[in-house]
Amino acid sequence: MTSGFEDLLRELAPQVLAALVRRYGNFDTAEDAVQEALLAAAQQWPAGGVPDNPKAWLITVASRRLTDLLRSESARQRRESTWVVPEHYTPAPTADDSLVLLFLCCHPSLSPPSQIALTLRAVGGLTTAEIARAFLVPEATMTRRISRAKQAVKASGVPFGLPADDRLPVVLHVLYLIFNEGYASTAGPSLHRVELSAEAIRLTRMVHRLRPDDAEVAGLLALMLLTDARRPARTGPNGELVPMAEQDRNLWNAKDIAEGVGLVTAALSRGEPGPYQLQAAIAAVHDESPSYAQTDWPQIVGLYELLLRFSDNPVVALNHAVAVAMVDGPLKGLALLDDRLGDDHRLHSVRAHLLEMSGDHAAARASYREAARRATSLPQQRYLNARADRLTD
Repeated sequence: MTSGFEDLLRELAPQVLAALVRRYGNFDTAEDAVQEALLAAAQQWPAGGVPDNPKAWLITVASRRLTDLLRSESARQRRESTWVVPEHYTPAPTADDSLVLLFLCCHPSLSPPSQIALTLRAVGGLTTAEIARAFLVPEATMTRRISRAKQAVKASGVPFGLPADDRLPVVLHVLYLIFNEGYASTAGPSLHRVELSAEAIRLTRMVHRLRPDDAEVAGLLALMLLTDARRPARTGPNGELVPMAEQDRNLWNAKDIAEGVGLVTAALSRGEPGPYQLQAAIAAVHDESPSYAQTDWPQIVGLYELLLRFSDNPVVALNHAVAVAMVDGPLKGLALLDDRLGDDHRLHSVRAHLLEMSGDHAAARASYREAARRATSLPQQRYLNARADRLTD
């Protein structure tokens, strides 16, 4: 099957699944029916051509299969008797099924790992094996996690429909978690999992198309684009981590930077700054700077201070300390470090960096070693140990 067919099926799959869930409210059976419809399309379309309305074709085939599946289950005979297979599908005029499905997968009764897994499976179209590999867990574990998530959604009895926008922050948070795991993997041999960050960007684009006036949605998409734009320079020839100060900025993706800057500029002009917009603005300052040394650090300090007003997040506080150190010197930054991140390697890594800036190489070396010991990503461990090795007293 060509990539064109694959892209089309990937785009349509969540919409078809959502259409069936809307009618039946049965996640498991609907997903099985959709998978069979996608398989039929993959076998028939390359030879016979794509139908005039591929989405309606898939919904009709999946609906017939779903009817067969329900017919085989006596407990569902009553529901079957009321179902009529549509001859022609008419899209819902006021709600996008993909967005409804995304909200359903981010149901508040689910834990964040379950929300992520179900989103990637149902909306992203990744197989259970792909999701398991991405999160470095056995496929059987991920199968159980997704199955439990579906059952939890079913047991919640929530009707299939677009909920109030108060669930939108949860959706954005889940998408941000997926992106971060793809851009800075917390474990394993690789620094990136490109398929996760790419999927997060695709899904966020989808939400942005459906919520074009929401400044925080635009801010999150801008943040992802501006961050992912640096990915080509973030690793060396052997997959080793390259810190921002040493990256070749010619490798950064200029197209993504331009789109991200445009998005965040327009979002902030609405006068409703939020956490994602502010993080995107910080990323934009970095991306538009000709070099690390020429970065507008005072502006970044100001943006972090605004960000801290929204949430006293320890990671934001850590990044604020680095920016302050770049403006007022490493001792000022060290004074702002606190222990809220506990065993997280990032706290020790930043402490090591600032100690190195201050000239205290012995203490910096010990902190780099401590950070490496606590890091769970192999490229990060190698980077931190290399930084310790090159320091002399």
